[in-house]
Amino acid sequence: MARVTLPFVAQHLPGARFVVANRAGAGGQVGFEALFNAAPDGYVLGALTVPAISTFPLERQVRYRPLDFSFLANVVDDPGTIYVATNSPIQTLQDLVQAAKVRPGQINYGTTGVGSDDHLLMLTLEGLAGLQPMNHAPFAGSAPLLAQVLGNHIELGVGNMAEILSAMREGRVRALGQAAERRWEAAPDVPTFRERGYDIVAGSARGIAGPPGLPPDIRASLERAFTAAFADQAFTREAERASLPLRPLVGTAYRDMAAQVETSVRAIWKVRPWSG
Repeated sequence: MARVTLPFVAQHLPGARFVVANRAGAGGQVGFEALFNAAPDGYVLGALTVPAISTFPLERQVRYRPLDFSFLANVVDDPGTIYVATNSPIQTLQDLVQAAKVRPGQINYGTTGVGSDDHLLMLTLEGLAGLQPMNHAPFAGSAPLLAQVLGNHIELGVGNMAEILSAMREGRVRALGQAAERRWEAAPDVPTFRERGYDIVAGSARGIAGPPGLPPDIRASLERAFTAAFADQAFTREAERASLPLRPLVGTAYRDMAAQVETSVRAIWKVRPWSG
């Protein structure tokens, strides 16, 4: 997301040059903390993932406050999905719910981690459908999870639409639904969860923020640059080529979205805490 977006932003910041540095560790926590504790001078920005910035503080100690970042621009909102291998007898979301009722607590599903947006999607579905908890197997990434689903070693995968788009187009997996407000243009044949009777909108939103206290003039300049980049048709084409489900939100709109997700995450935690 960052490498696709920032060259277009730089075009609207005379003299600016972005250098993308990976700060891996703890599912993104290391990077979030590095950003939060950086000097608020506009020279250090960072990629944020929602809801991860809000789930981590519920599970463990972190050196940041989720809603105190200087939210600049959300870029991507990748809808959550539940998927199966194409030879699975589970054809639809309703098939899954029915199977889970017939075999309570026996269906196995994989996600990219405890407390991930994938995991929260399944917890939400279980609650809405009145299901007993299914067997959760966390994986270290979407690629090993997909391999296990394709090998029929695990019945269900829970992930994001962009992660399985290639496998879906190749006919190797079937998405049972997408947890989006409307069908993503890249997957028009996959119904939303709402279309199937489950009011779930969830996924992984990814954007760019600064440390707390970014000066208003710097913030305004960056927000103008992101707004201009999002209006550029060349950016839209590049995002489509990279299979990025776009949801451009700038400034206050981005923070409002993060705050709404924080409220939702805390509500799930109260009913189904996923650790401890």
